[in-house]
Amino acid sequence: MEPRSSRIHHHGAVELVPAATFSDAELAALFTAGYEGYFMPIVIDADSFRFLARSFDYDLDASRVARDADESIGLVMVARRGDEAWIGGLAVVPEHRRAGVGRRLMEAAAAEARARGVRQIWLEVLVQNEPAIRLYEQLGYERVRELEVLALDGFDEQRTEGTSVGTQEAIGRVNDRPPWQRADETVENMDDAEALVTKSGTLIYRATGGTASLLQVAADDEDGVRGLLATLPEDMSSLRYMNGPTGDPVNAALRSLGGAEIARQHELMLRL
Repeated sequence: MEPRSSRIHHHGAVELVPAATFSDAELAALFTAGYEGYFMPIVIDADSFRFLARSFDYDLDASRVARDADESIGLVMVARRGDEAWIGGLAVVPEHRRAGVGRRLMEAAAAEARARGVRQIWLEVLVQNEPAIRLYEQLGYERVRELEVLALDGFDEQRTEGTSVGTQEAIGRVNDRPPWQRADETVENMDDAEALVTKSGTLIYRATGGTASLLQVAADDEDGVRGLLATLPEDMSSLRYMNGPTGDPVNAALRSLGGAEIARQHELMLRL
């Protein structure tokens, strides 16, 4: 299989090849294998990978796959928007970890981003993943803020009426800069995102079965957030909120309704 780009970085037996060389199914399988045994394992298929790539603007020519002979052993996904980029996944299969593959992938990601005019690269890392945190900080990444991942099951609040609007009308109203997964451009890329507006503010979410993934929630305070959540359809009995910054009123509202933190991450940024 010949790579589409001539930029292949060699180092011993392992070479780094553009991710664009591989099919969605191959990248999904490597993504899954690379997160085996991780603090929060990730299992995706080709359709899920395509959704991530489209939503987050993966640049497959800038992303890299590590190859050892005929075996794919790791990858780094680079998402890019203008002069900003985001690491949408760094994964190395278990038997090749702690051998410097992750460092080489991250160095290649930075080089490819810089060559494309990127000035800042963002990423998130679980607070308990100390080896990864050390690596990123050695590479020059600096901590920006802490982010919380919250889940609420059994959401049975009395529902109220909200006005349905197009997502284009609703984005961009949150006070804090949303992380890449909930940024305006991400929401614009999601065809199935829905938006509700009330006097309290604006709510954008994705519905999957009975779960509402909250993308952007714009309200002045915790009570305003609760008022917005009450406008969700009655069949939305579970709520998920990815990477709410510490102090976000959405975090407080979910906790007040019985939700819990399921993960905490550091947001880091590298200036190129």
